[in-house]
Amino acid sequence: MATSPSPSSTAVGGGGNAKIVWNESQNRFETEDKKAFLEYEVRNGGKVMDILHTFVPSSKRGQGLASHLCISALNHAKAHSMSVIPTCSYVSDTFLPRNPSWNSLVYAEDLKSSI
Repeated sequence: MATSPSPSSTAVGGGGNAKIVWNESQNRFETEDKKAFLEYEVRNGGKVMDILHTFVPSSKRGQGLASHLCISALNHAKAHSMSVIPTCSYVSDTFLPRNPSWNSLVYAEDLKSSI
């Protein structure tokens, strides 16, 4: 297994086998078995991470993996001075309301310009 110097490739807090790795070539954060993942796109010349989709198979649900995937992605964005667009409904409707300390990373330029 290739390792990345990124802090996002290290184990994420929480019990069990919740090691999340950064798969830079596929724009994903994923479990080591690649069954649960978060997909993103980089926008604005590397300044914005658009989180598109989070997937956890039914066999792995209830273990907090979606949350671990989000934390890995958000830690990566923070470490690289990126803002985040929470396109994924899990991130916008579930994760961020439960974890408001991450709201400071949410990209807000378009919201301000439309007021």
